Amino acid sequence: MSALLDEHPHLGVEHVLRELSIPSSTYYRWRQAKTEPCERRRRDAELTGMIRQVHDESGGNYGSPRVRAVLKREGARVGRKRIERLMRQAGLAGISPRRGKNFTRRDPGADLAPDLVQRDFTANGPNRLWVTGLTVIATLEGPLWL
Repeated sequence: MSALLDEHPHLGVEHVLRELSIPSSTYYRWRQAKTEPCERRRRDAELTGMIRQVHDESGGNYGSPRVRAVLKREGARVGRKRIERLMRQAGLAGISPRRGKNFTRRDPGADLAPDLVQRDFTANGPNRLWVTGLTVIATLEGPLWL
């Protein structure tokens, strides 16, 4: 509707609102909200700054549970889901403990190994075709490769 009023300033706000059956208070409140955010949005912006600071101080490791614990220790009262939402909107995420040194990541510039069996895993007899897979099992003594 603001585009309509911006394109045709001669129409007048009140006439357009009356034709669209929109209360004038709704329009003016909406216009005010664009220039002057509500208390919740101001608080969200403040919290996002605090969350970003905690996240940066942790080296980008902390996710929402740890960020919430730090903010709680500092005296900020904020819910878990609100922190999750603000972190998601800010593009912040913690590092999962499962991601680590035990996972192989392929070098995008490396040449792929040739597919010698052409994805045909049927063998016409014993000892004719050998294929394998590799997995890691986490143990208390370290990774076990199987």
